[in-house]
Parts: sequence; structure tokens; C-alpha cells
Amino acid sequence: MKLLKKAVLVFISCYVLITALMFGLQEKLIFLPTQLSQEYEYTFDRPFDELFLDTEDGARLNALRFKVENPKGIIVYYHGNAGDLSRWGTITGYFEQFDYDVLVMDYRTYGKSTGRLGEEEMYQDAQLFYLKAKEWFSEDQIIVYGRSLGTTFATHVASHNNPKELILESPFYSLEAVAKKRYWFLPVGPLLKYSFSTSEKMRKVKCEVTLFHGDRDGVVPFRNSELLKKTLPESQIKLVIIPGGSHNDLVNFSEYQKGIRKLLPE
Repeated sequence: MKLLKKAVLVFISCYVLITALMFGLQEKLIFLPTQLSQEYEYTFDRPFDELFLDTEDGARLNALRFKVENPKGIIVYYHGNAGDLSRWGTITGYFEQFDYDVLVMDYRTYGKSTGRLGEEEMYQDAQLFYLKAKEWFSEDQIIVYGRSLGTTFATHVASHNNPKELILESPFYSLEAVAKKRYWFLPVGPLLKYSFSTSEKMRKVKCEVTLFHGDRDGVVPFRNSELLKKTLPESQIKLVIIPGGSHNDLVNFSEYQKGIRKLLPE
């Protein structure tokens, strides 16, 4: 009996320790930025402008605007949770073949961007760059695109504005839904500092929405897109399933390429 009590106490102690560590380290699990010095010079094989926007709370946000000749409009792109603009600037080059400018920002603590992380602050940052795009193009020429973590910011922006359309790549229903799947053994709900409830934002979106999701996504399970699709009328939202697609390789699949071409006809 003493051994059993001791084993139970050890188990409880370990569980409490793991829970405390997860609570304290969650930002390091959610956000995986790389930093760049303020003197860093971007190099890309296509024309671009670098810009900074300042926020009311003192953050300074870095972004890149890639330009094409005679653009049809602009894609405001919210990237995933890892890296910085030196990487995402290359990834977003895919869309320029469709004759759209692309505006992509780095979140707080990413690349050259500064400021303290915070859910509402990051949503406000996302809106700030949408408003910047409105200085250059009318809303019927603006497409909002989100990838992975960026899908919650893209959906927030679309829910507060009237862009031409919203495109989401590997979106999640909410951060809690993803965390519960991965950390099923922990009381995830009370522990999370960030809700990132994409589904709540989605219910307020008025434009057409297209979701792209691989059915073998091990980071954000495909079920997230199935649930998101139910938040809007079928006539407004479409789910494009990528058979065999995982989290970071959808661009390599013909189903994704065909789907993007339909949305951004050349």
C-alpha cells in the first residue's frame, strides 16, 4: 500500500510539473520565429518594397510588398508560425504568376518586427496591414490569404472587412481544438493563453471562402477544415481536399494548383 501511495504521489507530482511547464512554455510551442537584424537586407529575384508600420502600443512591424506589372489586385498574405520574411517572401512568389501584388507581414518577434506577443494585439496588427492594402487597391481587388497559424488572422481580417475572397491553407478550427488533439492528457482549455478561435471569426465572414487541406496533415488535422466548413452556408464556403497532402506540401499537388488557378485566373 505504501508503494502504491508513493507511486500515485510521484505520478501526481510529475503531472503537475508537466502541466506547469506546458503553461509556461506555450508561447515557445505556438510561435517559432527566427529573428533578423534591423540592418538585414532582403534579396529576391523579383521587385519588392520593404515597409514598416508602427502600432499604438509601440510595436514596429516589418512587411514586404512584391510588385508585378499591371496588377489585378493584391493578396494580403498571413504566414505560418515558423521563420521570417526571408523565407516567406520566397514562398509567396508562387502567386505572382497570377498577376497579383503580394503583401506579407512578419508578426511580432518575427524577423525585424518588434513588440510583445498578445492575441488581440496580433489581430490588430493583421488589420493594420489590410488597411495599408486598401490605400493601394479597392476592396474588390483584395484577396486575403492565410496559411496555418495565419489562417486565424486572415479570417479575422475578412470578418471585419469586405475583401473579394478569403483563401485558407491548412486552417484550424481553434487553437484549443488542435492542442487538445496533441496534448489530450492535459487540461488544455484552462491552460491556454491564446484562443485563436478561427471558427468564431468565420461566422462573421461575408465574402466567399475556400479552404485547402491535406487529408494527411499531421500538424493541423483535416477534421479542422471539415468543422470550419459547417460554420457558413454551403453556397459561401468550399473545401478542397488534397489527397495525400500533409501540412507544408500542398503547393506540390495538382488539386491545389488547379484550385488556385480557378480562384486567381490568369
